[in-house]
Amino acid sequence: MRIIALASGSSGNAYVISNGQTKLLLDAGIPIRKLQKKCEFNLIGIDGCLVTHCHKDHSAAAQALTRYGIDIYTSSGTIQACDLSGQHIKPVKAKQSFSVGSFVILPFEVQHDAPEPLGFLIASPTTEEKLLYFTDTYYLKYNFNGLTHIMGECNYSIPLVRKSVQNGQIPEALAKRLIKSHMSLEHFKEYLQATDLSKVRQIYLLHLSENNSNSSLFKQEIQKLTGKEVYVC
Repeated sequence: MRIIALASGSSGNAYVISNGQTKLLLDAGIPIRKLQKKCEFNLIGIDGCLVTHCHKDHSAAAQALTRYGIDIYTSSGTIQACDLSGQHIKPVKAKQSFSVGSFVILPFEVQHDAPEPLGFLIASPTTEEKLLYFTDTYYLKYNFNGLTHIMGECNYSIPLVRKSVQNGQIPEALAKRLIKSHMSLEHFKEYLQATDLSKVRQIYLLHLSENNSNSSLFKQEIQKLTGKEVYVC
C-alpha cells in the first residue's frame, strides 16, 4: 500500500492511497487548484474520493472534483451539509460496504460535531492489505482485525491543551470542544492497546494541532508503544 499525505491539519486534509491497481483520495480539504498541483496535475488518475465529513478542511474540493469525473463517496448528512450534487456524488451508509476498483470499503460511524461523520476501513484483497482511516473523532467504538496500516488522528495531548489554556493561547471553550470532537494522543494509545496490531506495518499520525501537539514526542510515544513504523503527516 502506498500512502501519500498531500495535506494534514486544521488548514486542510487530503491523502492518496494506492495498491498499484486503484488510487483513492481520502478527504479533499484543500482548494482544487492546490489539490491539482499536489497531484502533479493528474487528477484523472484518481478512481474515487472518500470524504469523512462536511467541515471544509476535509470537503473543500469535493464538488470541484466531480468536474473531473471523480466519484465522491460520503454520507447523506455530509452531502446535504456541503450541498453536493450531481451524478458523481455517491451516498454511502455506515456498516454497508461498497467497492471502488480493487478496494472494498466499509464506512463506520465516528464521534464528531458534524452530521453523519464517517471513518473508513479499506481492504485490498489483491494485496491482502487492510487500512483503517479515521479522523476528527474523540474515540472509536469499533475494533478491526487484520489491519496492516493505520491512518488515525492524533490531534493533541491533554497536558498540552491544559498548558495552552493556562497560557492564554486558546480559550477554555475551544479546549472543551477539542476534547469532545478530536482524538488525543492518550485516547489513540488506548485504542492501539485494544487493537490487534500483529499484522500492522505502518501507523500514520494525522491532523496534529498546531498549538497542542508535539510531533516528535507523539511519534516517539507511538513507536515505543507499538514497535511499528510511525509517520507524522
